[in-house]
This record gives sequence, structure tokens and C-alpha cells, in this order.
Amino acid sequence: MFGPTNSLANEYQQLCPAALIERAVLCGEGELTNLGALVVTSDAYTEKTPSNRFIVEEPSTREALEWSQVNQTFTCRQFDDLWSGVSNYLADRDTYSTDLHVGQDLEYYLPIHLKTETAWHTLVGQTLYSRPSTYNPKNKEVWSILHAAHFECDPVRDGTQGKGAVIIHFGRRKILLAGLLCAGEIKKALLTVQNFLLPEKDVLPLHCAANIGSDGAVCLFLGASGAGKTILSLDSNRALIGDDEHAWGKDTLFNLENGCYAKCLNLSEINDPEISQAIRFGALLENVVIDPTSHLPDFADTRLTHNSRACYPLSHINHRFRAITAPEPSMVIMLVHDLSGLLPIVAQLSHEAATYHFLTGYSNRLDRIPQSPDRAEAAGAEVEDKIVPVFSPCFCAPCLPRPATLYADLFLQRLKAQGAQVYLVNTGWYGGPANEGGKPISRMQTRRVISAIHQGEILGADATDLQPLNLTIPSRLEGIDSALLDPRRAWPSVSAYEQAANRLAALFVENFKQYSVDDIIINAGPRGPAKPSRAL
Repeated sequence: MFGPTNSLANEYQQLCPAALIERAVLCGEGELTNLGALVVTSDAYTEKTPSNRFIVEEPSTREALEWSQVNQTFTCRQFDDLWSGVSNYLADRDTYSTDLHVGQDLEYYLPIHLKTETAWHTLVGQTLYSRPSTYNPKNKEVWSILHAAHFECDPVRDGTQGKGAVIIHFGRRKILLAGLLCAGEIKKALLTVQNFLLPEKDVLPLHCAANIGSDGAVCLFLGASGAGKTILSLDSNRALIGDDEHAWGKDTLFNLENGCYAKCLNLSEINDPEISQAIRFGALLENVVIDPTSHLPDFADTRLTHNSRACYPLSHINHRFRAITAPEPSMVIMLVHDLSGLLPIVAQLSHEAATYHFLTGYSNRLDRIPQSPDRAEAAGAEVEDKIVPVFSPCFCAPCLPRPATLYADLFLQRLKAQGAQVYLVNTGWYGGPANEGGKPISRMQTRRVISAIHQGEILGADATDLQPLNLTIPSRLEGIDSALLDPRRAWPSVSAYEQAANRLAALFVENFKQYSVDDIIINAGPRGPAKPSRAL
């Protein structure tokens, strides 16, 4: 039922990265590029699949979780049967296991035992998490992760939605990943676990990057995937703490990971020197097309996916923070890659406005829609690009097991206690939508804005209100075009901007109706339709 038997199966324990790479090449899991990195493919499973995520319903989760299409219920019996089936499947195959810590802080780390059927998935685990010199020094209860990438679930037999599934059992501290090759499933499952456990200790997990200046000032970069967290947190004048997952507690900020899992579409040595230099022996490329002759990666080739990834240890970054914990952040930047061209390049947020936008988690995407549904399958059918708004609470909806307002409350508490300055930064478009003549904001302009935030220049700038989005924007900032600061100036007309902004504000208002929060937070967000403005 679960595959052929192999009496010669071996379990490789605690192999070092070099040995895992050697095994991956030997077993045909991947090949080495000319850069020295291991390259692998995830076949059809190139995207994370929240619809296939389940959580076992038992006493510790029954009342604490927000059950939904993301947090789907799974019974204890279903879990036991599938865990047993996957264990039997792995017993007949070579496997790899390693002991790791999730979280750098010695008070809040999570000890895990990861067992996989592929060397490269264990390499990802070792790259993203810590291999401490002393494992589990506080003798905490260990979490077991069983990862069978090539196992195929049977929805009828196993109670899953498809051939792959991620199932978390908090009561028994177990995670089962079956039939999913995408390495991102490992990190998102563990972030989900920490999102459940850490708030009970008054610690807030965040989907964010972080860096620190020579003065000890820590800056967080929140945002949806693709907003620019990895790129903008890499700064030659500041040390990188981490690029994706952190936890914020009283008197501490720490990385939940020990490596990076960065998007690498259109990566170039000129524009992305730090990441390019990190892709060497010990790093892994996932779903990147390799030239068969030169063995060089082509980061612009999207034949496999637009979601190609580079996984590398933090030790490959020269400007990195070497301590295991950092001070609490004094600056928080919310990044939005806005395709609508409606957001300013920067806005200053009150703590209540920051909480509103944290709960909203606004981003958008560009979908290709057939103009005529009945011709969708026809060769050469005309399509149009449509900007679709996305609201992902806390910029992390697929990994939130508890109600979003719980994280928002903790976020507001942390902001107020620390007195952190908060900013909204648009890394996307201006002058109109991306599909209707808008222009992309250059990375140089974005970095200039980030520098103004770090240097405190923006605090002394004159400010004005941008309605109906209810944002406070600087009237002038050295080195930044006024059309970027006030997006109304860049559109063909103020009235065209306001019509589009009113539609977006209405979407914000409608989406936020699901949350029961204080009026001061609601009033800090976008409002109803604005009155027409005079020409600027």
C-alpha cells in the first residue's frame, strides 16, 4: 500500500551539510551549479499550499484556535493512522535526521527532531534553523517532524484534500509533512507552531526582516512575500539580523531562523551583491533553471516557477548580526508592493494606524483574466491584466492559528511600550496602476526613503494628510520627487486618483468590518469617499 520494501534502508543521523550535499548528488536529488550551490526542483509543488494544512483538534487547540479554511480540523485517529502509514513508508527507505533549534533565544527556542526521506530537505532544515553546540540545554519537550516528500496521500483513506498535506498535532508535539516537496512548507509549518506557542509567553512572532545600526537601533521590515523585506534589510551600513521570521518580547528581539529563503527571480550580481555572494557551496537553489553546459543558474528563466528560491545560511552574509538576541525595535517599516499606484512612497503611522494596517495586511497581485470566459482555453485568447487586492492579516494569514486580533493586541502593546516609530513604505508603483501606465518606484528611491527613516530626517519634515486613505505624508524630503511623496501629483488628474483611492478605501473599510477592535484603531484607517479636491 505504501510502496516497496527495502531491507537495506539506512538512517543517516546528524550528517553535516557537506555530507548531505554529497548524498543529494549521489542519489540524484539535485546537482551542483558552477557557483557551488546545490540545485533541486520541486516538480509540480512549487507553491506553498495553505488549503492542505490541517491541525488536530484536541483539548489544547479546541477552544484556542480560529478554525477556518486555513486551520482545518483533523481528528486524532486520522493523524495516528497517517503518521503510522508514513512511518512504515519511511522505514523501507533511506532517511536523514537531525536535531535543531527553532529560535535563537535560549529562553524561547523550540527543540525539534527532523526526519526526512531526502537529503536536501534535511539540508534546508539545517540551513534555516540552528545546530547548537549543545542541543536542548533546558531539556524542553522535543517536537518531532516527519517529512516524506514523495509519499502520496489518499484523500479517501487519509482524510486530506489531495496528495499532499501538512498536519500539526500540538498535543503530541508532532508535525507531519507528506507529499509536498516545496521547502517552504517546513518553515511555514514551524512558524505556525511558534505563532501558537509564543503568544502564551507574551512574545509576538512576526513575518518580518530585521537589521540593526551601529547605534544599536533595530528596525523591523514587515510585509507580504515579495514586498522587499529581504532586499531592503540588506544594508551595508547596518547588520542583518534575519530576513523573514522574528519574535518580539519584552527586552528582546530574536530570529526564529538561522538562514534565509529568499526569492531569486531576476537576481543579479549588480543589483543584489549580498545574495549573489551568498549563493555558494552550502547554499541551495530551488526551482532555478540551470544551463546544461555552463552549469550557471538563469534567474530570469520562469519555466519552472516565478517563485524560485535561494536558501543559504546567515553565515554567508558579511554584514550580519552575530549575537543571538537584539534589543527591541525602535523603528517598524511596513512594506507594500502596491501595484495600484495609490499609496505614497512613505507615510508615518500612529501606533493605532499601524495596528490597523497590521491587521489589514494589504497587498495586491496581478492576475491574467481571459476577456471572454468561453474562450479561456482557446489558443491566442485575449487576456487582460487585473489588479486584485489581497488582505492577509498580520501579513501572515496562512500561518496564524489563533485569532488575528490577538496578535494585533500584542503588536500594539509592544509598539506603545517601546515607543517605536512606524512607517508605511510603498515599494511598488506610482502615477497609475501597473497595468495602466503607472511607473515602478526605483530601488534607489526606496533606499533613500529607508535612509531618511533611519537618520530621523522624516521626523522633522512638514506633513500633510492624504485622504481618503487617511495617511500622514511628508510634504518634502530631500532627494525624493514630490510626485512620489504625494501620489495625487503623479496621476493624470487629481480626480482620477481620488476615484481610484475611494474604491480602495471602501475595500479597506469593508474588509475591516470583521474585526472587533477599539474605535480609535478603526478611525485610524482609511475612511469613506473623500470630497473632491482642488487641483494641486
